[in-house]
Amino acid sequence: MQTETIKAGELTWFYREAKPEQQNDHPPVVLLHGLVSQSYGWREVMPVLAKQGFRAIAPDWIGAGRSEEPEKREFGYNPDAFVEVLGQWLDAMELDKVSLVVQGFQGSVGIQYALRNPDRVHRLAILNAPIVPEAKLPWKIKQMGIPLMGEVITQDPILVDRTLEGGGGYVVEDKDLDEYRRPFLKSSSAGRCLQATIQGLKLKASTQEISKGLKSMDKPVLLAWGARDPWLPIEQAKDFVKTLPDGKLVALEEVGHYPQEDWHEKVSEALLPFLRAKAL
Repeated sequence: MQTETIKAGELTWFYREAKPEQQNDHPPVVLLHGLVSQSYGWREVMPVLAKQGFRAIAPDWIGAGRSEEPEKREFGYNPDAFVEVLGQWLDAMELDKVSLVVQGFQGSVGIQYALRNPDRVHRLAILNAPIVPEAKLPWKIKQMGIPLMGEVITQDPILVDRTLEGGGGYVVEDKDLDEYRRPFLKSSSAGRCLQATIQGLKLKASTQEISKGLKSMDKPVLLAWGARDPWLPIEQAKDFVKTLPDGKLVALEEVGHYPQEDWHEKVSEALLPFLRAKAL
């Protein structure tokens, strides 16, 4: 596993990469994390993909992890802004076509990128992300975006523990929590960026775009869903997958909102056949 930074447009991104010894003929895989998480969450999945010949790359979103944390006056922290800079990052990385794996509430932005740039996306895997207008931010995350209240909550590094463990019910090891907490311990800007991201999600409008767009998407779509997600129930995925032209649902039993953190082996088992499959 390598860690690197790269300048894309005006912003500096941090990313992790696992390179295969012998790359297969499939496009690289880009893995995007959700809210209150980082690329670190994919640390166990990426080497498995690389072992099977896939180049695996996971960036920290702008404003999260170790990527740049611009002030709100410099960056919009809304879906349009994130979609634009994701495209700039892919350009800087010289990634013309990729398979996208997205997770969590900020995963909605990755889906929107795929819908708006279908020529650059080979396959799309969605792990516990908002895909229907019925999806709502849980109070545990929503409160972080409320003025005054959110400003206090997002300055407390323990928000990481409460959110990651609250989304699945599993205890996250201290060494891993240390990595997730690091940005919040380093400066107050991490909390401000998180609050701005939550405030700018525009979840209702985003899920309407996603729900409509996926139903007409002509690319393979995998819904790999943690079955005990308390925030985005698997019933939403079960109903929605029936409307997809080329969709498949894999239920990840005993897994919560953050599958890659809760049970990474099950995530890899779901992803590999999907990514290896030849187009019909």
